[in-house]
Amino acid sequence: MTPAQKQEAIEVLKEKFSQYNNFYITDTESLNASQTSALRRHCFDKQVEMTVAKNTLIKKALESLDAEKYSGIYESLHNVTALMFSESPKEPALIISSFRKANNNERPVLKAAFINGDIFVGNDQLKALTQIKTKNELIGEVIGLLQSPAKRVIAALLHNAEKGGEATATAPEASAPEAPAADAPATDAPAAE
Repeated sequence: MTPAQKQEAIEVLKEKFSQYNNFYITDTESLNASQTSALRRHCFDKQVEMTVAKNTLIKKALESLDAEKYSGIYESLHNVTALMFSESPKEPALIISSFRKANNNERPVLKAAFINGDIFVGNDQLKALTQIKTKNELIGEVIGLLQSPAKRVIAALLHNAEKGGEATATAPEASAPEAPAADAPATDAPAAE
């Protein structure tokens, strides 16, 4: 690779790292050509961009963007590295898990993941990454929690409406005794003078 080609590859990687808040670093070394092709197809179907790059170029791209921010990732850059870029924080983890299961294999190996500024290092982090909640899942949960009290109020109102005739008939009688109480202060006022 010429210096110009290396610089071009670094610029492409920098663009990808800037574009995505989430990326996974995996080891695909033991996958054969057909397995790698199947993994790429699976990524494409799930809108995850997969690319293989040299570790030195990945490191240079990350260092030129923000050396300190990505410092926890550098130790993971060894062997063959495939990068998975995604808008979803957990989609690459789900792809890796399902691919392993379908192939009865422990590959690809998760070396590291960068999720919205947090770094997860090691293959043992994969299960936790599959359980991360996406933004839409969190919004759905919040909406569900907000709707829950409203649903209870509506259910109570509907329940009272079913009994409606009795509840409204007793309501005016209950307010009738309050009227003389309002007149009482007027009677007390002249007595105080």
